[in-house]
Amino acid sequence: MSGNSSRNTGELAGKLQNRAPQTTENAPARTPAQTIGDYLHSMRGQIAEALPKHMSIERLSRIALTTIRTNPKLLECSIPSLMGAVMQAGQLGLEPGLIGHCYIIPYGKEAQFIIGYKGMIDLARRSGHILSIAAHVVYENDFIELVYGLEDKLTHVPWHLRSDKPQTQAGKIKGAYMVAKFKDGGHQIHYMPIDEIEAHRGRSRAKNNGPWVTDYDEMVKKTVVRSGWKWLPISVEVASTVMKDETVHTDLVPSDDSIVIDLGQSEYSTSDEQQQEELDLP
Repeated sequence: MSGNSSRNTGELAGKLQNRAPQTTENAPARTPAQTIGDYLHSMRGQIAEALPKHMSIERLSRIALTTIRTNPKLLECSIPSLMGAVMQAGQLGLEPGLIGHCYIIPYGKEAQFIIGYKGMIDLARRSGHILSIAAHVVYENDFIELVYGLEDKLTHVPWHLRSDKPQTQAGKIKGAYMVAKFKDGGHQIHYMPIDEIEAHRGRSRAKNNGPWVTDYDEMVKKTVVRSGWKWLPISVEVASTVMKDETVHTDLVPSDDSIVIDLGQSEYSTSDEQQQEELDLP
């Protein structure tokens, strides 16, 4: 990510606003989505340098713009925070919105990057040292027995599969756990009660927005995986980036000579045909 971290959000927003595309009498005014698309296009080179091999800048740009464009509140966010969120997704090789890898959430006028449960699992599997990893929510009417020691023991029977004491409903969530098996034969089990998970949620700026509201169970599972992340064989680079999850970054802006605004029909214009094409992405 380019080095302008010492500038505050207001200075970054002001710089971008001063360099925003200017219309002429013969050119129609740019919509917020078109303006964001123009800046995203201008920064393709910077973002592409950070992408892992399995992700293309073309696909990330299309998905990111679709995610931003379909949420009116994101269109009101500052461009530095939006570009920072896209860069974070790119660095981790995660796709925002479509399959729950990660999310870009509006928080006032700032865009916040949040990793999803599926994104955490994908990152862990990419390490090459993990045979399998999963997280499960535990409900009041489940049967669970967890014993830590030299020989960890975990037994979890979901409420709807119990034969010892049949249940008709799940009850409230009382916790979640992660189980990771390593290729060298080791394993890691990590359990969190719901009050600890809610305490984590309370520290998030997006606690009342985005996936904490729309995909609560997924965020519960993501939280327990993130909490157990320090015990997994993950690279230092990925681990440090993940631990900056649920933050707002505004230090990514185009350099003075890299902003190229096309007032014509760019590849990131907001025609009806392109909107439908991007919404239909696999």
